[in-house]
Amino acid sequence: MKFFLFRKLHRYIALAVCLPLFLTLITGMLITVVQEWQLDIGVKSNLLLRIHTGEIFHLQAFYPILNGLGLIGLIVTGLSISGLFRKQQRS
Repeated sequence: MKFFLFRKLHRYIALAVCLPLFLTLITGMLITVVQEWQLDIGVKSNLLLRIHTGEIFHLQAFYPILNGLGLIGLIVTGLSISGLFRKQQRS
């Protein structure tokens, strides 16, 4: 029963944090491309950084914390679903 609860919780957390984590991932990679490789992709690195930190949504104080809590939730529920830490039954 506990397995299904964690699976359902994992699904809800994944739906909630999918877009913010995707934005953080993509903008982080693009910032590296723009700044370090000095490639012109048509977007200023300042705009990318504002999206990356959540400043563009006026969430800069909460955005990293919410991303982190979402990832922790996904890790905990994912590991519990995996069965990695279940006790082995003796035959």
